[in-house]
Amino acid sequence: MVDHLTSHRLSGIGEYYFSKKLREMDRLNQEGKNVLNLGIGSPDLDPPEEVKKALVNGLNDPNFHRYQSYKGIPELRSGFSDWYKKFYNVTLDPDTEILPLMGSKEGIMHICMAFLNEGDEVLIPNPGYPTYASAVKLAGSTPNYYDLKEENDYLPDLETLESTDLSKVKLMWVNYPHMPTGTSANREVFQKIRNFCSRHNIILVNDNPYSFTMTEKPVSILENRDSNELLLELNSLSKSHNMSGWRIGSLNGNAALIEKVLIFKSNMDSGMFKPVMYATVEALKLEQSWYDSVNEKYNERRELVYQIADKLGCTYRKDQVGMFVWARIPKGEKSGEEFADKLLNEYALFVPPGMIFGKEGDQHIRFSLCSDPKIFKEVLKRID
Repeated sequence: MVDHLTSHRLSGIGEYYFSKKLREMDRLNQEGKNVLNLGIGSPDLDPPEEVKKALVNGLNDPNFHRYQSYKGIPELRSGFSDWYKKFYNVTLDPDTEILPLMGSKEGIMHICMAFLNEGDEVLIPNPGYPTYASAVKLAGSTPNYYDLKEENDYLPDLETLESTDLSKVKLMWVNYPHMPTGTSANREVFQKIRNFCSRHNIILVNDNPYSFTMTEKPVSILENRDSNELLLELNSLSKSHNMSGWRIGSLNGNAALIEKVLIFKSNMDSGMFKPVMYATVEALKLEQSWYDSVNEKYNERRELVYQIADKLGCTYRKDQVGMFVWARIPKGEKSGEEFADKLLNEYALFVPPGMIFGKEGDQHIRFSLCSDPKIFKEVLKRID
């Protein structure tokens, strides 16, 4: 009835898969099914105690309730700058090369709206985070997917890309450590991608929320950068600090690009809640021991997921990082979507199919590690 009133920007964009599936799981739970959810990557572990205390103490600031700067308080930008220097060996000017965000997801949209026009194309990983394509379409531009294949270690095939028409490509999304495949990228790989984008005058953005999760050492695409390089990196505390609902992230890199993003952002929101910013400053001060303690828990859970995958007949790589396990469905199964539906119907177990991340994920499913070990053990009992 309202289709004729709807903006053309929504054409080809459906409701987020997890939004629809959560409704289905609610229905099944109302029927008494007790669905076990191994799908969404929302950390169940607590943020650090000192971070929670800083949030509460922030309410004592006499101006805590007022509008804040669109760029966040200076202490927050300095906190991100110190964090990048300490863990990534990257130097960033807190005044011009860091823009705090209400989660990195909004940054994806802001970047697309700041730089893309109709007729522009954007290189997007397949499989990859669905929001990249949605944001590009909402900005009126065209996704140009590049395939990430297991035989190429889920890294971009730059030689193949070089042979394609790149004349309309303005921006390239990469995401390492990669979701959903759990692939890492080292400095050599990052440099090759940077060189490729520099040759073609393409803005390169790395989405980097998983660099502390089950990795040996966090790596940034910004390391050893040229300040004039068309290079940006999104980061987030959602995964690394168990603060997904706090909506804290940052856009980092080229100052001139960030200035343009700020123009769009300042017309979209009115700044972050000040106590949350104070708490984030404390989170950014944490030592390596914090990340190690979280990863110990994820490692225990991952071993249980391996057992689940083995019982289901799935195969997987053990060199994955991040908070998921990307697994190939058993031989004989038609598709990841049908296999996921089978798990939901037979075991009341929700695991998302890989096709929601792109056609290259069609023969896969993705397990999340964001559940108590008791849940994984219950899954093992159900499929025994």
